Amino acid sequence: MLISLQPMQQTQSELPRVLNASHATSIVVGIIIGSGIFLVPREMMAAVGSSGMVYTVWIVGGLLSLFGAMTYAEIAAQYPKYGGEYAFLREAYGDLTGFLYMWTWITIAKPASIATIAAGLARVLATFPAFSFLTQPVFAHLLWSQIFAIATTWLITGLNILGTRKSGNVQLALTWLKILLIVVIACVCFGAAGSRGDWHNFATEFTGARGGFSGFMIALIAALWAYDGWSDVTQMAGEIQKPQRSLPLALIGGVAIVGGLYMLTNAAIQYVMPAAAIAGADRPAADALRLIVGSWGSGLVSLGMAVSICATFVGSSLSGARVPFAASHDGLFFKQLAYVHPRFHTPSTALILQAALSSLLLLAIGRFQALFSLAIFAEWFFYALTASTVFVFRRRSPHAERPYSVWGYPVLPLLFILSAVVLLVFSFADQPRNSILGTAIILLGIPLHYLFQRRQRAAAG
Repeated sequence: MLISLQPMQQTQSELPRVLNASHATSIVVGIIIGSGIFLVPREMMAAVGSSGMVYTVWIVGGLLSLFGAMTYAEIAAQYPKYGGEYAFLREAYGDLTGFLYMWTWITIAKPASIATIAAGLARVLATFPAFSFLTQPVFAHLLWSQIFAIATTWLITGLNILGTRKSGNVQLALTWLKILLIVVIACVCFGAAGSRGDWHNFATEFTGARGGFSGFMIALIAALWAYDGWSDVTQMAGEIQKPQRSLPLALIGGVAIVGGLYMLTNAAIQYVMPAAAIAGADRPAADALRLIVGSWGSGLVSLGMAVSICATFVGSSLSGARVPFAASHDGLFFKQLAYVHPRFHTPSTALILQAALSSLLLLAIGRFQALFSLAIFAEWFFYALTASTVFVFRRRSPHAERPYSVWGYPVLPLLFILSAVVLLVFSFADQPRNSILGTAIILLGIPLHYLFQRRQRAAAG
């Protein structure tokens, strides 16, 4: 389907508030918990080398994410608008900053994220015999996994177009199923008796770990990647019922639930495997289950990963299209992206554009991972910038009524911003090329913003 950039008639310009607190919380939990918890224990153990340091990293990463969520909760409760971070940045710093966020989101962050999720789902399903064909080529360099990932992207996009409430219900069901599978996997591990499970494993160490500050930062980046996604629910703020109550509950409660599940899963894996085995395992959770119950245990982990990725897929696609919709709704981008479907009351054109860009990345599958890596730098830059708006709003309106106030202000917001800056500096030093590319793409939005403004003035005149 081609997206026209010519003016079109709209029968409705607003999106209805159809999501409740349970939907919002499931979006937070569902988006955060993807495949990361099943995979990152390896990277973390290889970086820091001991159980104590791994849990220290999980706790630090969880607290930093919680500080960010609490800061966002105050801002979102005060300004529950479409687009989340875009709306906050525009309100605090003006149209240009809001446009730069939207530009970065639509060109780098969200299409690359959706492409990564879709490709990850195909890779997980390919471990089942029934889906082994996904690793085979269709012709030349095109694989069935690419076709499957593109088809799945459009299937979920279709669900999101058919109704936000329908997508929210699917998200809620998948999130509960995801939590159940994680608890079952943990129970199976802790139920291992004799030589298959041993509390002594928590005292073991991996002597080949990188260690030091660089090792801690590598592990922390892995943990923060596993926690990433909690901010996406703010992009749905304009469609959440009682947002002043629901958004703080979803952000803070969701991150807390995820932190508990991550610690439980990591402990279950380490109960079965010593530190050196975890550091050398490509899929630690699957290897732990295979040791206990054989091949079907590995299949259970793969099933858990597939369900987990599906929940992430629905929520990420649902929330992502709200950013270009909000910018277009405010007159900063193509008007057509603010189109609301007259029957389903969803931003159908923005969802179609998002799916189209994700599909293009999936066709260029050999390159999208590099694009996603440079998105990390851009994302954390805007995390820090968005969190800083809490100081702008407090100074601008010191006596305004705030449905939720971040505890520990100004210390906790400052700690989150400081951690984001440290992460940015480390990311720039570790991957200068991708960081420079990410910065260049952000800056490219400056002339584009003024070009759009000039075209708008010309059209109005």
